[in-house]
Amino acid sequence: MDSRQSPPDPPKRVLPIRAVVLGAGSGSRMKSTLPKVIHPVAGRPMIEWVIEATSSLDPIQTVVVVRSDAHQVTEILPDEVTPVVQPRQLGTAHALQIALGVVHLDENEHVLVVPADTPLITAQTLEKMTKLHRRTGSAVTCLTAKMDDPTGYGRVVRNGWGRVERIVEHADTTTSEREINEINGGIYLFDGALIREAVGRVERANAQGEYYLPDVVAILGADGHGISAYQTTAEELSGINTQDQLALVAEIARLRINRGWMRQGVWMQDAGRVYIDTTVRLQAGVRIRPGVHLEGDTTVAGGTELGPDCFISDSRIGPDSKVWYSVLRDVSVGARAMVGPYASLRPGTVLADGAKVGTFVEVKDSEIGAGAKVSHLAYVGDTEVGENANLGAGTITANYDGYEKHPTRIGRGALIGSNTVLVAPVEVGDEAFTAAGSAITKDVSEGALAVERSTQREISEYSRRRQERYEAGTSQD
Repeated sequence: MDSRQSPPDPPKRVLPIRAVVLGAGSGSRMKSTLPKVIHPVAGRPMIEWVIEATSSLDPIQTVVVVRSDAHQVTEILPDEVTPVVQPRQLGTAHALQIALGVVHLDENEHVLVVPADTPLITAQTLEKMTKLHRRTGSAVTCLTAKMDDPTGYGRVVRNGWGRVERIVEHADTTTSEREINEINGGIYLFDGALIREAVGRVERANAQGEYYLPDVVAILGADGHGISAYQTTAEELSGINTQDQLALVAEIARLRINRGWMRQGVWMQDAGRVYIDTTVRLQAGVRIRPGVHLEGDTTVAGGTELGPDCFISDSRIGPDSKVWYSVLRDVSVGARAMVGPYASLRPGTVLADGAKVGTFVEVKDSEIGAGAKVSHLAYVGDTEVGENANLGAGTITANYDGYEKHPTRIGRGALIGSNTVLVAPVEVGDEAFTAAGSAITKDVSEGALAVERSTQREISEYSRRRQERYEAGTSQD
């Protein structure tokens, strides 16, 4: 059960590169208590997607620029990444200048700059951009895209020969420049021998009063250095500044993940309604119906059918099982098992091969043996259920005394009658029975029948007497 989507190819060092990831934006439009760059996309902080994409180039060093109050960001960064603080947010060129302060650049090295809020950028695109940069010998290569509605994005201005002349931020565009639909993706590859001096010449002569990276491009162009652009899809350059943009990007990432799994033999009835984290592992032959959410360290073996409507996190599910309309959290399910509908399996639960947990059953920190059945309307907590045991509807393990949890053991082949309460700690032996409606407070011997309930009495003519009392004006029974 270790199948996962095809691993990326080993890093290829097309050029000696130092990567700079810009993650110091305030994210105020997100209106969130979380730093923008750690908002999750398909189960991973968006900045992790960017760092992974840049790692495909085998950078000599990766620097992440963060805010001074961004401890939540630095906590999740890989050990090999160098965080550096931008104490004041004075623009993207200022952020790069801060990053260059911790970088020792050799003349033959290059600097890749990527915003942390572009999680859809792919390793393949960065590699193609790098190869273009090497082939053209440009001072800077920009990543651009054509966009139907470029509002909010910087525009790529080309000269009469089609060469990139400059990049203008949206707020600083003229009326004619706003008609341009080629946008700047904010991703650049600079010649390391030129970048430090050029970024030091940037001024704050713009509507926002910030130091802009596009001005570095203009400076290099004005100095007669070559500028090239690699055009990719607008999808890859989708930035995130608001919650609705986050949702749109997450949807694109989700569909990418789902298509990848379908190419590896996973069947999905409606890929638009299946949610799979990047950390999940699936084998060929898994069948997924709509409304399934797979999160965390979850593995699913071939032949298993999930859904409709399941939430499964940090769980392992064996082959040829079925889970539907259920919630599973940190559990292990064996082969040919059945869960649902409307079951809740809580952390620590283990279902052996062929076990069944059915309708409106909650199981917590328990082992359900091979072939055992808990078919409906039951609570099983801190319990060991033997193989082929059968727990009738309404079975409750009373495991908590107000201070501590206590264990219950149900032997193999035991039959627990409907509406039995097993008051822990208690043990029911192999092949033993409990009568329906019993409250079991003592151990039950192997092969025995335990009955614990009051004797049934019958009061003759009760209904007539009750009616007479009512008519006489009293409510006494």
